[in-house]
Amino acid sequence: MLVRITTDPETLDYLSKNENCFVRCRVALNPNTTSETLDYLSRDLDYYIRYRVAQNPNTTSETLDYLSKDKKYSDVRRGVALNPNTTSETLKQMSIVEYNDYVKNAIKNNPNCSLETYKYLSALELLEDTSQTVHLRFYENFKAL
Repeated sequence: MLVRITTDPETLDYLSKNENCFVRCRVALNPNTTSETLDYLSRDLDYYIRYRVAQNPNTTSETLDYLSKDKKYSDVRRGVALNPNTTSETLKQMSIVEYNDYVKNAIKNNPNCSLETYKYLSALELLEDTSQTVHLRFYENFKAL
């Protein structure tokens, strides 16, 4: 398959408009795909293509910021959180609204995660753990009545 072996950015750009989602996915994964083509693919209806765009090292911080707002699919946001091109500001914004633990952990593991964001997410983890402990104790005491 041409998309696996080509290094030509023009060919990859052409293939990014292919109706077959598997072809577009391969373009999103290709390390020779330009940031402009990746930006185009970041608006694809197929979430898996957006996820692959988020993982590509050529994806710009602007495109990653756009993908970080994907409300429907946590895999896309996790891909953004893991990409070293994601800015500390985008990671901070993601940490405020994110509910998925896998994404939160990915944010904390990104080399651009600020100490402030890391501390915020760590504090949230402690609160969640404490909350679960309080609920468990309440349940145990309630059962004893």
